[in-house]
Amino acid sequence: MRHGLYFGFLALAVLALTGCDVVKQTITGDEKALSDAQIAKLIPARVKNAKSWAADMADIFDTLSIKKDAQNICTAIAVIDQESNFAADPAVPNLGNAALKAIDEKLEDKLGKNLAGVFRTMLETRPSPANSFIKQIQAVKTEKQLDELYRQIFDYFTQTYKVAPLTNITRLSGQGLDERINPVTTLGSMQVHIDYARSHRRASMSDRDLRADLYSQYGGLYYGIHRLLTYPANYDKPLYRFADYNSGMYSSRNAAFQQRVATLTGQTLAIDGDLLLYNDGTPLNKKSATEIATIKLLATATKPVSERQIRSDFKKEKTQGFENTVTYRTVSELFDKQTGRKSTYAIMPQVVISGPKLSRDFDTNWFATRVDKRYQNCIATAKRLKLS
Repeated sequence: MRHGLYFGFLALAVLALTGCDVVKQTITGDEKALSDAQIAKLIPARVKNAKSWAADMADIFDTLSIKKDAQNICTAIAVIDQESNFAADPAVPNLGNAALKAIDEKLEDKLGKNLAGVFRTMLETRPSPANSFIKQIQAVKTEKQLDELYRQIFDYFTQTYKVAPLTNITRLSGQGLDERINPVTTLGSMQVHIDYARSHRRASMSDRDLRADLYSQYGGLYYGIHRLLTYPANYDKPLYRFADYNSGMYSSRNAAFQQRVATLTGQTLAIDGDLLLYNDGTPLNKKSATEIATIKLLATATKPVSERQIRSDFKKEKTQGFENTVTYRTVSELFDKQTGRKSTYAIMPQVVISGPKLSRDFDTNWFATRVDKRYQNCIATAKRLKLS
């Protein structure tokens, strides 16, 4: 599960985006930088406050040293439109009931039977039966409303019920308990994961202030554009960057690597862009099928690559540097030699998208192709207006 609105409760660890060193995108070419007014013309006409969105986008592009050409602006516009239709705090159909379902599914597993019972009773009866927390949750329309209500519920719970395990979790994790267990983990107009925003705060602020920042128009754009465009990748079309936005940085490149290994070994592998197995963003010692297949493949190479080296190289899979590793280069050279064709740099990762706010499961291809359609429409407008 890679994208969308995820819920967990109390000891539930949030889905983490593995961090990578941010390298500001170097953009070459003669494309002209667009003005605020020109950017506004590329935003869908149905967006009433397009000038305000355009001004914020322009400022953020300048702040992050990203060139304001039509390709980059349309890349951002396409993702914003897909994720929220240009709403800083987008409404989500049936959000309250989806949140309650997610809470109920996780509560007992994470709290234990007794404490889960206490929490359920609190939701049903407090602060009053006529205005219970359950009824309040059912009434929310946006993620911000749910997020703020959740914090009220958490504060009420910790102040009313003095439960030692809750304090211990905070002490051991080094993170505010309300943040560690908050059920809303993707926020704002570009649905950025809170872990990514936490790793790239644009100013010194608390986790609660960071959430408020993400729900603002500027903050939601800042972290989304940062996530989308500040890492370098040699993709020949934006489609793969859109796929990465959904399934993780360099997932499209890594999926192509997995396909090479599968072709060379004849094994069926998950082409999902994850070379290692992870728990909360930390690589597990247990080997993935891709790692096992790569170890067997490179053990018999002309210049064998050790298991230790492969593991070290795979740990770089969320960075551009993976392309310079012995493992990546050796697999690519073997593929080119044995198949007689040049290895493809990127392919579409095969990742399922699921989450409470979705009516059914989708996949990364579904997301990326819909964003790409918006991108192509934007580029067509730019060409019509002679902005590209």
